Amino acid sequence: MGGYTNSKPLYASRTFWGGVIAILAGAAGMIGYVVGPDDQAQLAEIATAVASALGGLAAIAGRIMATKPIE
Repeated sequence: MGGYTNSKPLYASRTFWGGVIAILAGAAGMIGYVVGPDDQAQLAEIATAVASALGGLAAIAGRIMATKPIE
């Protein structure tokens, strides 16, 4: 089966975070808070960066807590 050689985790996807931000911005608009397109784009960039950093920290923590050595 042909696998993806250039894949990335979901949390590192700008498209994913853009969708999340768009949903949240729509919900915020229903309660009277307007989030413009520029703000949405900036929030998606920030969310992607934070999620990537957290993913890296989780990988490091997993390696530290692992019980088997790397060969």
